[in-house]
Amino acid sequence: MTTLPHRVLRALEQFNAAHPWDHNAHYHRWILRQLPRRFGSALDVGSGSGDLARLLATRAGKVHGIDSDPEMTTQAKELTPPASPVTFTTADALTGIPSDSYDVITCVAAIHHLPFTDALTLFRQHLAPGGTLVILGLSHPATPGDYLLGAVASPLNAAMGWLKNRDRTAPRPISMTARTRPADMSFPDIVREAHSLLPGARLRRRLFWRYTLVWRHR
Repeated sequence: MTTLPHRVLRALEQFNAAHPWDHNAHYHRWILRQLPRRFGSALDVGSGSGDLARLLATRAGKVHGIDSDPEMTTQAKELTPPASPVTFTTADALTGIPSDSYDVITCVAAIHHLPFTDALTLFRQHLAPGGTLVILGLSHPATPGDYLLGAVASPLNAAMGWLKNRDRTAPRPISMTARTRPADMSFPDIVREAHSLLPGARLRRRLFWRYTLVWRHR
């Protein structure tokens, strides 16, 4: 016999499928609050359709986005006004970053696609002195705190989906800014590795199955 928790979980899954919303874009404004009011250059790794890169351009002199998916890069270019200081290229994050330094580097829901240590090392090398690195990532649930936060997020996720879709007569799937796959690193492992490479980095668990990392290059 189906248990009540399973029925509730199944109902939430069905509701969420009918009321989708972009969990990554939810944090874009938070990312912006971690950055200076004005800065010279920014790199957005895993830029997807370019929403965050275009938001960064409201403060930056120039922004470059890279993504390994050519279809997403094409979409990003089509959505970006010609006069915008934003450029996009299709490239691998570990080999395709231009040999420049940046005042800001962002990486949203992409680092779990990469070797974590190699990616952080590369970001550190390309971050200018005084620059800021901001990562929004996914972690594998492994602790009681992870599962508790996930349980809290589930009904809130449904509520957010309803709020963001309530003006639509027929909710429909949205175009996500980045493709994701399940993460394989736990949050404690991420914290331990990040602190060994980026002393002073601030990491926090977040709602909607995300974590944040902020590091300033002194």
